[in-house]
Amino acid sequence: MKKILVTGTAGFIGFHLAKKLLNRNYEVIGLDNINDYYDINLKYGRLSDTGIRGVDIPYNTLQRSDVYPGYSFIKIDLTDKAAIDALFNEHQFDGVINLAAQAGVRYSLINPYAYTESNVTGFLNILEGCRAVNVKHLVYASTSSVYGLNTAMPLNPHEHADHPMTLYAATKKANEMMAHSYSHLFDFPSTGVRFFTVYGPWGRPDMALFLFTKAILNDEPIKVFNNGNMVRDFTYVEDIAEGLVRILEKPAQPFSNWDGDRPDPAHSTAPYRIVNIGNSKPVKLLDYIEALEDALGKKAVKDMLPIQPGDVPATNADVTDLLQDYKYMPGVEVKEGIEKFVEWYLDFYKQK
Repeated sequence: MKKILVTGTAGFIGFHLAKKLLNRNYEVIGLDNINDYYDINLKYGRLSDTGIRGVDIPYNTLQRSDVYPGYSFIKIDLTDKAAIDALFNEHQFDGVINLAAQAGVRYSLINPYAYTESNVTGFLNILEGCRAVNVKHLVYASTSSVYGLNTAMPLNPHEHADHPMTLYAATKKANEMMAHSYSHLFDFPSTGVRFFTVYGPWGRPDMALFLFTKAILNDEPIKVFNNGNMVRDFTYVEDIAEGLVRILEKPAQPFSNWDGDRPDPAHSTAPYRIVNIGNSKPVKLLDYIEALEDALGKKAVKDMLPIQPGDVPATNADVTDLLQDYKYMPGVEVKEGIEKFVEWYLDFYKQK
């Protein structure tokens, strides 16, 4: 695989992934609609860091990077079927990594239609593009949120996850089912990757680490939900990007030991996989906050609040498959990852 489409490259994970692929000499076309779900200046900052300049990028016009010779960017919305079809037909991608989506658990309670449009209709357009050019591998972002009401830890992709707690999670579960149907009908490999609480430099402003850092620096209280009794499998963004590259390079295969009487949700008779990427070392939320306080050299004022609708008390990824099948294990510890985030944040926002 040489030419890769990465959707969501003005976004958090997509930005890091594009750079990692480019540093390994892949040809990458990045795609994003640069919507205003959060501060677009941050999105343009990511694009600028990869050599895509300007803050008035024209729609559906390929922009060349002045940093990476193998990188181009195009501003398209996933729901624009005609533009997506034309892009696939022109470039005949070898592989696709779909990260573009309407993100955010709590926002799905406010604007549910944004999730069905981007995460379902938009993903269908990606599937149709992959079908048209017979891609060698589609890798797409799912989420640990699909585990929903499951409480048996660690969360295992070989166990059924049929009780999502938010529409966001439901749309990601739908992506997994849609991808399976296309892999089954049209025989192209697809792998869904369930991410666990990603954090790091260039993160989204609606994420906890970003919100906490901004509040602490401004001497404002931070909102600590579930009275701090949350446990998360915090995963550093560079570890996520590395895992995605390794998964891309090993296309899904039909599972030879498939048993229809005892179906395994992570495998199929089709070339289809579901894989977790998580640090597999759960951290208490209060310990996470303490690591941030240490990195900032400043204590937080905590506003203890009840758990929010759609939140789960704990996550912990079973990454056995990631280690066995892709020879990879995320390794950045929370203390190191938070220090790198704070270093980036202070530089980007020029705060002392």
